[in-house]
Amino acid sequence: MNFNQELAGLAVYEAGKPIELVVREFGIQPCDIIKLGSNENPYGCSPKVSVAISENSRLASFYPDDSMIELKEKLAKKYGLEQNQVIIGSGSDQIIEFCIRAKCTKNSKVLMAKTTFAMYEIYAKQVGAHIIKTPSHSHEILEFKQMYAQHKPDMVFLCVPNNPLGECLDKSDVFEFISQADPDTLVVIDGAYQEFAKAKDKAKAIEPKEVLERFDNVIYLGTFSKAYGLGGMRVGYGLASREIIEALHKIRPPFNIGVLSLLAAKKALEDEAFVQTYIKHNFEEMIRYESFARANQIVFIPSWTNFITYILDDKKSSTEVALWLLQKGVIVRNLASYGVNAIRITIGTPQQNDRVLELFSELL
Repeated sequence: MNFNQELAGLAVYEAGKPIELVVREFGIQPCDIIKLGSNENPYGCSPKVSVAISENSRLASFYPDDSMIELKEKLAKKYGLEQNQVIIGSGSDQIIEFCIRAKCTKNSKVLMAKTTFAMYEIYAKQVGAHIIKTPSHSHEILEFKQMYAQHKPDMVFLCVPNNPLGECLDKSDVFEFISQADPDTLVVIDGAYQEFAKAKDKAKAIEPKEVLERFDNVIYLGTFSKAYGLGGMRVGYGLASREIIEALHKIRPPFNIGVLSLLAAKKALEDEAFVQTYIKHNFEEMIRYESFARANQIVFIPSWTNFITYILDDKKSSTEVALWLLQKGVIVRNLASYGVNAIRITIGTPQQNDRVLELFSELL
């Protein structure tokens, strides 16, 4: 059977290993598995969310309100925008797909960092767009400027902070880059981890209202999967000018978010205290990983997210380390598929981190 030729040679996105797979492969009981490979909130979601889902489970048989007006209004109020500047997606990665399909063709060019969220490249290649990457693995703003001037791309992805490495551009660098871009270039600011960056360093904080008031060619992406602990509900959003949002809505399929997912996201927004408490714990525990790395001569990337990346030396293979930890019941993310000999570890609870660092000591 013949398929779209753009799919030939296109890599499938490698998701983090689920607990169920580890149970089947290694016979480890679910209660003995620590999952720190997908940057989920290790504390779960707000109790308000759990109660709302339990009390409204009967709604699962109904289609959701396709206008999603209540969630849009809550997000618009949170960011000081109008509800027609908001689009909701099944995770922010669906908004990425909308952006690619709305803006790109076979003749398009898309600029991104060498090592960043894999779905940027996958979605772009699905429409036949040409991928342009910076030389460095991390976001280096001078390289973005040089590559932009050389190639004049139709789209640019800035992952701020960057997944899977954890580094983060300053807001001033992001704004300076956008100011020099052509107004017809769509700049995507992926703020999936902005809640963490804002809490750690104000110089990294990007406020959607500020960027959208200054630039008409920008879309800001956010998600409920990380700080809000709703990875399993799949709710993300895009914030942009009315013109951009109207174009994306022409691509959005009906009922792309389930009724309980919409309810969960609305309730999550009502409990910012839960989010801030989690972020505080996250950076307190991250210090332990940084201290351990320094004490054991492990190179790590300073992180503005809820994970830390350990760069392994030539004597250690990230594939072997990740497999060894997996056999011990700890799921981390092997970055070998990105061309980096490194592992990415979600910052867990104190008890989870005790176990991970104990195993690392044993491994070393």
